[in-house]
Amino acid sequence: MAELPIPDLPPARCSGRFTISTLLGMEEGGRGPYTPTEGSSCDSIQPTHLSSSTLCTRTFGYNTVDVVPAYEHYANSKGVGDLRKGRPSLADLHSILKVTGGLAVPIASLASPGHAAAPCEVSAGLEEAEGEPGRDSVPEPVRFGWVKGVMIRCMLNIWGVILYLRLPWITAQAGIALTWLIILMSVTVTTITGLSISAISTNGKVKSGGTYFLISRSLGPELGGSIGLIFAFANAVAVAMHTVGFAETVRDLLQEHNSLIVDPTNDIRIIGVITVTVLLGISLAGMEWEAKAQILFFLVILVSFINYLVGTVIPATAEKQAKGFFSYRADIFAQNFVPNWRGPEGSFFGLFSIFFPSATGILAGANISGDLKDPAVAIPKGTLMAIFWTTMSYLVLSATIGACVVRDASGSLNDSVAVGSPGCEGLACSFGWNFTACTQQQSCRYGLSNYYQSMSMVSGFGPLITAGIFGATLSSALACLVSAPKVFQCLCKDQLYPLIGFFGKGYGKNSEPIRGYMLTYVIAIGFILIAELNAIAPIISNFFLCSYALINFSCFHASITNSPGWRPSFRYYSKWTALFGAAVSVVIMFLLTWWAALIAFGIVIFLLGYVLYKKPDVNWGSSMQASSYNMALNYSVGLSEVDEHIKNYRPQCLVLTGPPNFRPALVDFVGTFTKNLSLMLCGNVLIGPRKQKMPESRLMADGHTKWLMKRKIKAFYTDVVAEDLRSGVQMLIQAAGLGKMRPNILVLGYKRNWRTASPQSLEDYVGILHDAFDFKYGVCLMRMKEGLNVSRVLQAHVNPTFEAAEHPENGTGSRAAPGTAVDPTALACEQQASTIFQSKQGKKTIDIYWLFDDGGLTLLIPYLLGRKKRWAKCKIRVFVGGQINRMDEERKAIVSLLSKFRLGFHEVHILPDINQKPRPEHIKRFDELIAPFRLNDGFKDEATVNEMRQGCPWKISDEEVDKNRAKSLRQVRLNEILLDYSRDAALIAITPPIGRKGRCPSSLYMAWLETLSQDLRPPIILTRGNQENVLTFYCQ
Repeated sequence: MAELPIPDLPPARCSGRFTISTLLGMEEGGRGPYTPTEGSSCDSIQPTHLSSSTLCTRTFGYNTVDVVPAYEHYANSKGVGDLRKGRPSLADLHSILKVTGGLAVPIASLASPGHAAAPCEVSAGLEEAEGEPGRDSVPEPVRFGWVKGVMIRCMLNIWGVILYLRLPWITAQAGIALTWLIILMSVTVTTITGLSISAISTNGKVKSGGTYFLISRSLGPELGGSIGLIFAFANAVAVAMHTVGFAETVRDLLQEHNSLIVDPTNDIRIIGVITVTVLLGISLAGMEWEAKAQILFFLVILVSFINYLVGTVIPATAEKQAKGFFSYRADIFAQNFVPNWRGPEGSFFGLFSIFFPSATGILAGANISGDLKDPAVAIPKGTLMAIFWTTMSYLVLSATIGACVVRDASGSLNDSVAVGSPGCEGLACSFGWNFTACTQQQSCRYGLSNYYQSMSMVSGFGPLITAGIFGATLSSALACLVSAPKVFQCLCKDQLYPLIGFFGKGYGKNSEPIRGYMLTYVIAIGFILIAELNAIAPIISNFFLCSYALINFSCFHASITNSPGWRPSFRYYSKWTALFGAAVSVVIMFLLTWWAALIAFGIVIFLLGYVLYKKPDVNWGSSMQASSYNMALNYSVGLSEVDEHIKNYRPQCLVLTGPPNFRPALVDFVGTFTKNLSLMLCGNVLIGPRKQKMPESRLMADGHTKWLMKRKIKAFYTDVVAEDLRSGVQMLIQAAGLGKMRPNILVLGYKRNWRTASPQSLEDYVGILHDAFDFKYGVCLMRMKEGLNVSRVLQAHVNPTFEAAEHPENGTGSRAAPGTAVDPTALACEQQASTIFQSKQGKKTIDIYWLFDDGGLTLLIPYLLGRKKRWAKCKIRVFVGGQINRMDEERKAIVSLLSKFRLGFHEVHILPDINQKPRPEHIKRFDELIAPFRLNDGFKDEATVNEMRQGCPWKISDEEVDKNRAKSLRQVRLNEILLDYSRDAALIAITPPIGRKGRCPSSLYMAWLETLSQDLRPPIILTRGNQENVLTFYCQ
């Protein structure tokens, strides 16, 4: 691609960004775009490898505010649309530049509250900060690579006393073949988990918190928090377990030499407390000292392992032969290749449950993720290498000891016989030893099946195996002592649970959780003093398996959601193997100890329920969010393929609330009958110039949504910017919703100030009702005696929607001054106004005046309301019009129809006097109501009337008054009936009249609604369906 011609420029330094002042100097100063300016500079906040050696104009070919890609622009990004330092906002690039004190700043940035500083300001600020003399440099924390930080740590945690004391015995029971199968099955689970850890840890920057951090940031705080708490506790108790294992070994050595301190049990306690105190001291000394101690333990174990391998090739002495060791023999290998089950634990799964805990410990490296140089590289590489080398050690040990030692031996030197002696049975006879007697009596003390210390006996120098046991137990205890506080510290900082934040404080350059260390120490001491861990050990194993299951499930779930954010750099994993690993982990939990598995699940579910109930205010971009989106998308698309049916009709409401906190009663009313049932969408029309109102729209949308959530209203909020109210509502009616989840009812508050409002706002209000009917919407108007708009109480600016001019002092509705807006956080935190729809209604009535057949919507909304707990005790009464001479027949017909609808409405009243003439004083009041809006044309012809009404279409001609006289008197009479029958009702639902478009002036229609609903204490809802059925009595 050819470069743009660029004239010679002075070599201005550039790291990828032009300041706005530079741009202004070139673009608005009358110079050409490539003309150099004195002192022009385009230094970015921090130079990057992408841009630090380029000239400004050579980077882009022209001068611009845009920046080249850089790491700093993406660091610490959380929410979509967050402004990052160094990258100009869209307003910086898109808005008109204006000179302010010699500096070019976008007008949008000047108008929007809390706008980010201009790039040049940020640059200058950083340059000043960098130039400050005497600033102390922060000490670099200790960081570990993949070998020292992960591989060695995991190998030490995986190796344990089972390697030395139980693996030879398992080989004797299951045989070499099945022992390898047990090892490989266990390793399969841990390898799959290791692959899942590798995938999760390479999908973004990993911080401290280890297993908890990985699960919580992947699956969300609910599962992450519960597993983090029990995992930290399990590690704390595991410190006690490994320390007691060490203490028991030391106690046994003291017993052999008759040197007990007090007694066997108290010796374990004394040695255990001293040991864990020393380990605590190593941990508090810092991660560097802890790492050195781990390397020492690692070397001890390696030496002990080499010592064992050397011992297998040394010719056996007579004493060792008496104990069953004969060096490598093919026939011994062949005999030990097949199983020989003995005792109550002599079964495949019995031995599997004993061995499996020795394959765990693969999370030790991940648990100190905050102390690794590059966790994304160290965790996968170190964990998988640790699994590989420990697996090889298990396989080699099983094969070698199975080829050297027979299953049964007496240990007595007197049992040596000549080869081929009669009466000698067993493989040892061919080697000159007769163990027949102890084998038949099952009293042999030595051999693989009987002697746990077979490795020590085979090794070249026995005490080195004891040193290896010490190294294995102490290294595991030390790893758990470090892991528990690190995981718990991250959990405390997230504040998912109460009363634990105290332990989240870090100290020193590595932010060491000293308080967490002390808590872990106290827990470990408590369990060491119990000195009986046989009951708690299975629960701990199950807690670790819970973690494995959730890590595998996290990997599967993140993969299955197809989220664009799931991009792990580690590719050697499969979502199906991860799911298999999760399932197998759960199965193994029940194979190990079914009751411990149930306890573990119970604790997880309890903690999960707590976090679900509290709903912490965190947003980690978890796969659960991605899954929710996928499910919503799939169901919404699937819903579009289903034809609508009356049986599945749901009242989906577009509620014209304006700002929802201005009309809480309207929000509560609709939220009551749509909750967990149908769609509710709160609409707000921002009236004014788009450039002025768009910043307010963006700023306030989140605040209004949080206000709805705090009020426990399950609804969406949306707003539009329009030049006038009616056009904005038309936008909402046409564009609101998604697929089949679109509103079908328009709900709005009654316009109480219609007589004093501007005539155009009156025309717009009635026009909105006509628009709703044109778009096949049902309409629901709500009127309350005290009004709906509480904005005056909230002392906020009144949005001129519907009741904007309700208060005389506001005139025609105050529009917000440019640049002023309510703080969205303050909006969500404001005191909630209480309404009648939040309180129990008791044994009142809900009165339905089903005067016209609108498809049944007038019946359906009160029915849905009556199903809610607060309205359940209310009796529902249905009133219909009728003739006095056919009252019984008409009542029976309506009762029969209602019973077919299965609504449970049994009290039906016929209104025979509905057509009576109203009282004269009420008729007079109606005439006075419409008098200011009359044209007083004297029944002139239509052309003259239209000419007189030019510019004031809301005026009522004398002919229109005369033609609609009967309809007007009907509204006056209905109001009298409502006052007679429903004065004490909890709610009145009535079918309103419809004004014919173009034939009924807006002022006359509003006079009807005013007359119909005036002087009533209960809330009244004027409901009119779109003349299509919403109720049916058919099954199909």
